[in-house]
Amino acid sequence: MNATHASATGLATLGGETMGTRWSARVAVRPSFDLHALHAIVQGALDEVVAQMSTWEAGSDISRYRRAAAGAWQALPDAFARVLDAALEVAAASGGAFDPTVAPLVELWGFGASRHPLQVPPAALLAQTRALTGWQRVQRRAEGRGLLQPGGLALDFSAIAKGFGADLAAERLRDAGIAAALVEVGGEIRAYGRKPDGNAWQVLVEAEPDLETPVAQLPPRVLALDDAAVATSGDRWHHFEHDGQRYSHTFDPRTGTPVHQAAAAVTVVAADAMHADAWATALTVMGADEGLRFAEDHGLAARFVGRGTDGAVEAMPLAFRRHLAA
Repeated sequence: MNATHASATGLATLGGETMGTRWSARVAVRPSFDLHALHAIVQGALDEVVAQMSTWEAGSDISRYRRAAAGAWQALPDAFARVLDAALEVAAASGGAFDPTVAPLVELWGFGASRHPLQVPPAALLAQTRALTGWQRVQRRAEGRGLLQPGGLALDFSAIAKGFGADLAAERLRDAGIAAALVEVGGEIRAYGRKPDGNAWQVLVEAEPDLETPVAQLPPRVLALDDAAVATSGDRWHHFEHDGQRYSHTFDPRTGTPVHQAAAAVTVVAADAMHADAWATALTVMGADEGLRFAEDHGLAARFVGRGTDGAVEAMPLAFRRHLAA
């Protein structure tokens, strides 16, 4: 366990590893509080998410579902059902810009757990693979706790699971009597309560290291999170180039291809990190123009950073500006 103590402020910091990345948690505690117990609570919550939703784990619920025979029903754990609920909600609201069934496409292009080489697939194979996807194919029963495998359907929660992990860890900390905490999992953040000094939690919006112009040209943006969450998506983490074309790891489920000229970064503030994570992906898929219009029309608190001819370009609807620290 990695922990530091700040008795003067009543804050402690915990940290660890999960989902191929790192997590951290700042918690408001008394100096005598057992930090090892809190660390175990957070790690346990994140391990639960991995056990249910990791496509990299052969024994996870999501992997077992993929291997299930056509016509089989699989009982879903509570956390899995909650994430699937949110994923389908955002899929419907975004017109399919977000889709939890993109796993076969992700793997076809070489971005998935199958470790296929990065490639631009032949058109016929792409069409064949697209036929296996589509959030409308998801069928459930037993109040959402039973999931049908119609044949060849595979789920991918990589654009929502880290956010949910932050939410679940925060819930478990609250249940353990922690009045205020900020949990971050791979850049997705969930905060609740107030710091010991009475102020809201403040976080710096993720900067973009790969813009062709210095990021210093954009002013730093600090968010005040008062029982809220923030997530960032973009094309800078994983991509490849082929014949001069840049292919992002973010997929447009509506075309079956990686997003072309995605915004460098899209940041969303929402009530929970699960929805912030999913909507950041959906708006990235839509693109800066369509995504910005959608965010404004639907009151989504989003920030778009793109690459303009004269440098970094930033757009923030009023809903996002309201979360900026004074």
